[in-house]
Amino acid sequence: MSSRTHEPHGGHRSVSGGLARAAVFGVSDGLVSNVSLILGFAGSGVDSTVVRLAGLAGAVAGGISMAAGEWVSITSQNDLIERELAIERRELVRNVEHETVELAAVYESHGMSSERAAAAAEEVMQEPENALAVHAREELGVDPDSLPPALSAAALSLVCFLFGALLPVIPWFVSDGAQAAWASLAIGVAAAAAVGGLVARFAERPIIYGVVRQVVIVLVACGITYLIGEAVGVNLAG
Repeated sequence: MSSRTHEPHGGHRSVSGGLARAAVFGVSDGLVSNVSLILGFAGSGVDSTVVRLAGLAGAVAGGISMAAGEWVSITSQNDLIERELAIERRELVRNVEHETVELAAVYESHGMSSERAAAAAEEVMQEPENALAVHAREELGVDPDSLPPALSAAALSLVCFLFGALLPVIPWFVSDGAQAAWASLAIGVAAAAAVGGLVARFAERPIIYGVVRQVVIVLVACGITYLIGEAVGVNLAG
């Protein structure tokens, strides 16, 4: 036996559900969409009051849209899962033998011997709710007790989107013109770098990769919308 002692690893982070995704997507989408919108308007040469209005309107409208989309998406997904769970629950009552054989086959596919798999399946099938949970995880890849909460995800998505979207609007309340535009871009880049670095750290990926990826997305989006705004502004002025 090896003399090396192995320390038990720490607890896993909770990565299931929709809350982490809603938070990250909310901040990222709010930041990218609104800083791009603001710089697009700034590139057209409109008055700073118009840029402020566009930024505020974009934040509110985008936040509501994001929250509604998150709620509809998760609700629809949960409805489909509940339907499949209802079917599985019915089969566990009507076709016990078939479901037992099916579960034993799953255990065999995981490396158990046929005898142990059959015994384990028989034991699991003694408790209907446990059997449902096991079948749901093995066949559907879901935990019936851990479905993501649609309303919480929608609310978190709204708050995070507003946070990300309002950051680049701040300079337009204290300045205007090129100075405010550069400040918005700087805030957008800094916030994007923070989000990318944080996500990469929690995912245990190279932080520089996460930072560069998010910053490039912001810069490309801002560059495209600024050029469009500048072209439209020149054409309108002409």
